[in-house]
Amino acid sequence: MDTEILARIQFAFTVAFHYIYPPLSIGLGLLLVIFEGLYLKTGDKHYEILTRFWLKIFAITFAIGVATGIIMEFEFGTNWSVYSRYVGDIFGSALAAEGLFAFALESTFLGILLFGWHRVSPRVHFISTIGVFLGSMFSAIWIVVANSWQQTPAGYHIVGEGLEARTEITDFWAMVFNPSSVDRIIHVWQGAFLAGAFMVLSVHAYYLLQGRYVKISKKAFRISLVVATLFSFTQLLSGHSSAEGVTVNQPAKLAAMEGHFEAEAPADLYLFGWVDKEKQKTYGLAIPGGLSFLIHQDFKKPVNGLNAFPEDQRPPQVNAVFQFYHIMIGIGMLLIALTAFGSWMLWKGRIFEMRWLLWIFTIAVILPQIANQAGWFAAEMGRQPWVVYGLLRTSEAFSKEVEANQILFSIILFFVVYAILFALFLYFLNKKIQKGPEKEAENVFKLV
Repeated sequence: MDTEILARIQFAFTVAFHYIYPPLSIGLGLLLVIFEGLYLKTGDKHYEILTRFWLKIFAITFAIGVATGIIMEFEFGTNWSVYSRYVGDIFGSALAAEGLFAFALESTFLGILLFGWHRVSPRVHFISTIGVFLGSMFSAIWIVVANSWQQTPAGYHIVGEGLEARTEITDFWAMVFNPSSVDRIIHVWQGAFLAGAFMVLSVHAYYLLQGRYVKISKKAFRISLVVATLFSFTQLLSGHSSAEGVTVNQPAKLAAMEGHFEAEAPADLYLFGWVDKEKQKTYGLAIPGGLSFLIHQDFKKPVNGLNAFPEDQRPPQVNAVFQFYHIMIGIGMLLIALTAFGSWMLWKGRIFEMRWLLWIFTIAVILPQIANQAGWFAAEMGRQPWVVYGLLRTSEAFSKEVEANQILFSIILFFVVYAILFALFLYFLNKKIQKGPEKEAENVFKLV
């Protein structure tokens, strides 16, 4: 493999591994706010136990997320020096804002949240919980803003020429509220809420199947199911809004996502399929004219396909973009069906008797994670061949001084280190889940 491909593989691997943890932190943060808020409002000690229990899992997730995220900033300088120089003024501003307004807030209140029990008042502790949750939300904002600017640049001008060219901010708020940032931030938040909610659903469904911690598990399950149901439906709306933005701002990406090749023709909406790039044909189950209807509310109105764009401006891995996009959509629809049915059974008062459904919720913890990963891969691979859309090509952005064997060695090293971190995360997570909230409950009251 050449240097560019290896550099892309390394960054994709580190980002994908890191992205397991921030969505969980954001989603669990929301549930912690709800649990502790209910405890303050009702005085029900079950909610205090839930807060204490899930706070420890939150802390494990947060720690691994920080450890795996730091390395990416070094990769910008080692493997992507041209990119770093080109976008440093803009990307650096967003990362600085994350550190000042998000990470500092989250880290400061996390200390009170972890060690402030019985040292500060319940209201101050609850404010700390809100602070940690908001910090994680703000962190996501600035990271998504930086990435969205690469997708839809705005509020900048170019200084210098050739290898010395770089972008500078001319309008900070235009950079922040670039054409895709708001839709993508909302979409990322909702995916994170689903990841956290399904984590809680999975663990407490597991306890219910075992007949352990039944009272608190029923309460946690009800709350997290409501959260999961709400955001599985709203995720569909934000996803549609984001796709409409892609239609306007990145039409070649949209064509790749739907496997649409004709330069100008009505476009089908594929439920699933396979793209043959050489034959320029997509095979699968589709709604005739469905994409045209979603975009124009007209089944027969033309949509620009890949052939409407120069070959060197199309995503090269069309089938991969198509598959990742449809994996995300498919899981999103599955989550809607699962949570809607679960909520119906909850309303009927039957869900805790349906062991097969509890098993599904136990296993379903992996689904939001897969959807989140697939969505990011579709977005990033669909942006190719650009690292900054329409401005800087990926082939021009990597460090020319770094050799392929150096990157390969670092990939192997990162794989070993990340495998160890992942094993530790699973070990401590499993240990905490298997033990359950016994320690949290022993100073409150004995669970029946």
